[in-house]
Amino acid sequence: MEPDRHELELTEDDIRFVTGEVEAGGLSPERLRQLVRSDPSFRDAVLSDGRVFDKAASADEELLRISPTLYFQALLRRARKDLGEVSHTLERSGSETVVVFDSDDVGGFLGKPTVTDYLAAMLASFTRVESYVMPVRVRRGTWRRVRFSDMDIDSLARLAASVDEEHRFRYFKRIADVCLFILGIFPSSAASAGQRGLRGGRRWRRTAEEYAEVGQRHYGTAMEHPTAHVAGLAEPMELLRDNFPVARKALNFIAEQYLRYSRTRVFDVGIP
Repeated sequence: MEPDRHELELTEDDIRFVTGEVEAGGLSPERLRQLVRSDPSFRDAVLSDGRVFDKAASADEELLRISPTLYFQALLRRARKDLGEVSHTLERSGSETVVVFDSDDVGGFLGKPTVTDYLAAMLASFTRVESYVMPVRVRRGTWRRVRFSDMDIDSLARLAASVDEEHRFRYFKRIADVCLFILGIFPSSAASAGQRGLRGGRRWRRTAEEYAEVGQRHYGTAMEHPTAHVAGLAEPMELLRDNFPVARKALNFIAEQYLRYSRTRVFDVGIP
């Protein structure tokens, strides 16, 4: 599972990659790299440069040269730019596609640096999904080793209930992130209302409404945890809780515009 803190961390290869795609303006390569490391405004301008997006998204081999965080930073910034040039977004409603005039709201939401940094790190965390075995207390004096997946919100909830309060933050956070990720990047994997029910004695899958409710609730729970404030995550989590439908729409836009044919290859999550 990814660490609690979400900061914009670019590798040295990332920095060389982005500075190699922009005009130096008389600056030496080392000075360019120094500014990317130390100046947030300069870094944002470089990462928002269309040439960085074009290069990052141009070929599969580029993904081997840069970190997933940089890749998604480029996609999120391109989405912000593209949303500023259209008047509407599209939503699926049953079998119909509905035009919604909310591109300014969605693009404006992506214009918040804390949101962009959080979403880039969140998306990067789904490029490699882990399972792990943890000892869980089933009753006083009795423990059992249980395998968990950090894509399974039910097992994450059970794990959160089994640990001390001080360790629950990352599980609350991951549950919320999984819900937003599924609705944003793989929305068709959520069940329709008519598909609810049991299969083989077990619940099949959640509806989009259920994912949204669980996601918003857990962002709220996570943001109130002391670890959220220590890690600097309370602000983006509050924004995601209060603007969950907008965040979902932003990820829908990215999935359809830039990842339509590659999302199952980019993300290691086992979702068809």
